[in-house]
Amino acid sequence: MPAFSRTSFAPVPFNESILTGLEPRTVPPNTRESKQSMASVLYQSIELLSQEKGIDPGIVVGAVEEAIALATRKFYKTQENMRGELDRESGEITAYIYKTVVADAEQVEDPLNQITLEEASTLAPGAEVGSEIRIYKDTRPLGRIAAQLAKQVIFQKVREAERDTVFQEYAHREKEVLTATVKRIEGQDVIYDLGKAEARCPKREQSRLEQFSLGERVRVVLLKVDRAAKGPQVIVSRAAPELVQNLFQSEVPEIYDNTVTIRAIAREAGERTKIAVQSRDKDVDPVGACVGMKGMRVQSIIRELRGEKIDIIEYSDEITTFAEKALQPAKVSRVSISDLTDKQLEVIVDDTQLSLAIGKKGQNVRLAAKLLGWKIDIKSEEEKRQEVEQQMTAFSGGPSTPIEQVSELGDGIIQKLVAAGITTVESLADMTPEQLEEIPGIGEKTLERISVAVRHYFGHFEEGEEGHVPEIAEGATDEEPEAVLETDEAEAENDSAVLTEAENVEAEEEDESGSDSNEESEDEPEFRTEAEDAVEDIPPADEAEVETLEDTQNTEDAAQDEIETESAASEEQAAKEDGA
Repeated sequence: MPAFSRTSFAPVPFNESILTGLEPRTVPPNTRESKQSMASVLYQSIELLSQEKGIDPGIVVGAVEEAIALATRKFYKTQENMRGELDRESGEITAYIYKTVVADAEQVEDPLNQITLEEASTLAPGAEVGSEIRIYKDTRPLGRIAAQLAKQVIFQKVREAERDTVFQEYAHREKEVLTATVKRIEGQDVIYDLGKAEARCPKREQSRLEQFSLGERVRVVLLKVDRAAKGPQVIVSRAAPELVQNLFQSEVPEIYDNTVTIRAIAREAGERTKIAVQSRDKDVDPVGACVGMKGMRVQSIIRELRGEKIDIIEYSDEITTFAEKALQPAKVSRVSISDLTDKQLEVIVDDTQLSLAIGKKGQNVRLAAKLLGWKIDIKSEEEKRQEVEQQMTAFSGGPSTPIEQVSELGDGIIQKLVAAGITTVESLADMTPEQLEEIPGIGEKTLERISVAVRHYFGHFEEGEEGHVPEIAEGATDEEPEAVLETDEAEAENDSAVLTEAENVEAEEEDESGSDSNEESEDEPEFRTEAEDAVEDIPPADEAEVETLEDTQNTEDAAQDEIETESAASEEQAAKEDGA
């Protein structure tokens, strides 16, 4: 059997004992007390290192033995299986090759790690098939390079053991609130000391209102344990909602004993937090219990969060009621469920409350949506009214008439209305007097004129529908052309009679009324013409025959010319009055 040497570590300071003590040293003969002293110092260093890193001393011993075996194998440039061994009594470190004994050469599959029974008996008498034989290597030639290699291996093993220990310690404690001390600041990250490990708080998990000094003790929420991280693998947060929940549990006894429960929390760190609470006891006010007398309880939490605003809301199982409370301090007019499948709500607020309900940069409605777990669409009363009008217009599909078709308005008024965005008769008819008065250049007289013109326009439209030629009954298409001509002639004679009668009635009324009727007609705001008076006296369509097309056209043209003349005069008078 090859000779092998025994090495030990010289007593050196703690930080360098394991790293520099790997270089083989010859132990003087007959120095048993010296060996025991060296072994004691070595194990003391191992125990101190284990306590500092929080790992088992056996892991450090295994790291030392593995490092010696690796350094020895590399020195001898062999691929044989090799182990290191540390003697606890003497502190000696040995390295040996181990091989498995087989019966004969035919069974040898791996010459590097197997040996025949005949060769094994030469090295170690009494060896048996299947046993393991050790061949020790001399460690005295190991020098500085081997020691550096062993140091790197020890560092790596200790670091891996430390990371495993930290992972096992904190992996099952996610979302738990821990007390930590600010250790240092690296860039935008804050490094905390948890006692057994270091934790990192990235920038995204910090509150913009908070600034800590070294050595300050704070509460943090353990988010996760990142086993693959290069630096501290424990990630903590000061922006998590669990921090607010823990603070309320500490400050409010009713929450601690579950009399009041926290149903939901929505938070934007450094800005605002909304928390929904519910009481299990009907005699306990959940909001009042969280606020405390004169706000003492909630103020204590606000100070811990460096001035972050907190809204405490009473929880409700009715989603619409809960939504109204969640959007406080804004006052909500009504809430409706627009889509139950996608969980979408439609909230209507007064025009003056719209900006308050949305909040700064949409913060209020965003937090309310997080708190509810529903999508929220906020609209003002005016927006909702316009939306309904558009839907009704689209549903009805009615035609639109250009405003220029109403000739009674005059060019001046039409230009003012078009400049204000009113281009159709239908949109003009839908507007209220108050809305029309807001248009520049439109006063009371002009407003009356617009009202009369629109009323006349729709009145003529209705008359045109009533006076339309009746539909021909079935079978009438088979009549002779002569019968049709006779009917037209009879209708013409009846129309002439009706007009003559209307003119006579009008003349009699004018004689009787005299000058008094003229004064009353001037005071009337509406424009009345002879043609209109005659039309009013005409019997209904079911009593009088319909005029012929030619006579009707001539009568309407004459009436229209007279209306336009009076409209122009009224427009000038209204313009003068508006100017005054």
